[in-house]
Amino acid sequence: MRASFIITSLLLLIAGFYRYYFYHITPWYLFFALPFILLGLYDIIQTQHSILRNYPIIGHVRWLMEKIRPMMQQYFVESDLDGAPINRVFRSVVYQRSKKQVDTIPYGTKFDVYRVGYEWIGHSMAAEEPAKINDDIRIWIGGKACQKPYHASVLNISAMSFGALSSHAVMALNKGAKKGHFAHNTGEGGISSYHLSAGGDLIWQLGTAYFGCRRSDGQFDPEQFSRQARLSVVKMIEIKLSQGAKPGHGGVLPACKNTPEIAAIRGVKAYTEIISPATHSAFSTPLELMAFIEQLRTLSEGKPIGIKLCIGQRHEFIALCKAMHETGILPDFITVDGAEGGTGAAPLEYANSIGMPLMDALSFVDDCLTGFDLRKDIRIIASGKVFTAFHIIKRISLGADLCHSARGMMLALGCIQSLQCNTGKCPTGVTSQHPSLVKGLAIDDKARRVANFHYETVKAVAEILGAAGVENIESLNRQHVFRRVSTARIKSYQQIYPPLPPGSLLEPPYPKDYAEDMAKARMDRFRWDGCDCKEKLPRALV
Repeated sequence: MRASFIITSLLLLIAGFYRYYFYHITPWYLFFALPFILLGLYDIIQTQHSILRNYPIIGHVRWLMEKIRPMMQQYFVESDLDGAPINRVFRSVVYQRSKKQVDTIPYGTKFDVYRVGYEWIGHSMAAEEPAKINDDIRIWIGGKACQKPYHASVLNISAMSFGALSSHAVMALNKGAKKGHFAHNTGEGGISSYHLSAGGDLIWQLGTAYFGCRRSDGQFDPEQFSRQARLSVVKMIEIKLSQGAKPGHGGVLPACKNTPEIAAIRGVKAYTEIISPATHSAFSTPLELMAFIEQLRTLSEGKPIGIKLCIGQRHEFIALCKAMHETGILPDFITVDGAEGGTGAAPLEYANSIGMPLMDALSFVDDCLTGFDLRKDIRIIASGKVFTAFHIIKRISLGADLCHSARGMMLALGCIQSLQCNTGKCPTGVTSQHPSLVKGLAIDDKARRVANFHYETVKAVAEILGAAGVENIESLNRQHVFRRVSTARIKSYQQIYPPLPPGSLLEPPYPKDYAEDMAKARMDRFRWDGCDCKEKLPRALV
């Protein structure tokens, strides 16, 4: 569109000059066209709006709506906890914070506070001054076996690969992470030069295809992994078991999208179809996964090693906990992705109907680790629809230590949710690989917005903690957050998700809700096949 505008403008100017010079005919149309030509040229050279850079003049329609949205925010009410109206409010908050605009609203809450599902945190009459709470809330990640623990921010960039995102988007995110001193997850597509461009802290995600550390047959290559893992900017390594948007589903990189640049980054042959399996080939049992974690920790010279998963069968995660307890090998962190997690392209049924929602998964993982007396050595990271400080507060109260955000960071980049992620035609250049669209995303400006969004959101977390009378993030628990469960009943998270006592899963009798899953969980396999353990199962299952 940008090139078309320039060509059209030049043709108009040349035609006008030709008519005037040779035929002495005054080109009156230029008097009307010239203001639009000047406006279009300004749109192209400005850096604040990707839409205007990619679509001069016509992009003002969308830009006008973006300017109107904060003013219209007061008219949106909470009609659906996961519906469009509430998401538009959150989107407005991200835009405003990323641009350092005023994000206060008049006339109080716009949510229906008597609606079932409404949630809030209780404030304290002995509130703390926000100034007494560190705005840059940080958590150490690294267990007893970790030699290089990482001091992570409470909010970081969730996994998004180069290829799914454009080069400019990756560079802007990394530069924003560098400015704000928080971490940038590479996604499973490997570490590209764009991830290294600004020197921001990286969490290297290792998927089933082992991009960046794979042999020609697709198997894991320890030597390549070691070279990459020892880069100074790589602070943590995350083994991806599954993701919330499409758990249990592999992936395909079509040959046409596997360009020489992407192929070089991922360690594959260009212009060939690459399959990402649904499961890993480096391990096939919980015990083998623990051995793989130990191998990666050694190859990376002691950096934090963790796993990412969306909870499916409860007994399979319990099997992991049994393997941890048996071997003494623990991941340094576990990233829990909810079924509501997003992606640029996922099958409809996987996106809507597979996997455990984040809040249920968080409480379950926290309880399991507590029940096996492992929680004190393992950090939990929550991933999935994090837009605001209260989203972070809710997740931490249920058991998370910190949060990752993908959609929030994309909105800070300028994403307008045009839903073109899987077509390559993203108008803002965030998820496109088309050079003309990618150029429209101004790296420096968007990096500043990413850093702004992070800073303002973490600052709001500190303010909420102060209002609740909580001195530090570690003191936040399930008693602080409440939910309306019916028109006349309110329960705290403590009542909705009652926690397990420490060590309660180490010896029978097990808590009633866990007895069946404890019987099914096996360290030598992930799935329960219905055999070999009938005598251990509750009678109703035999």
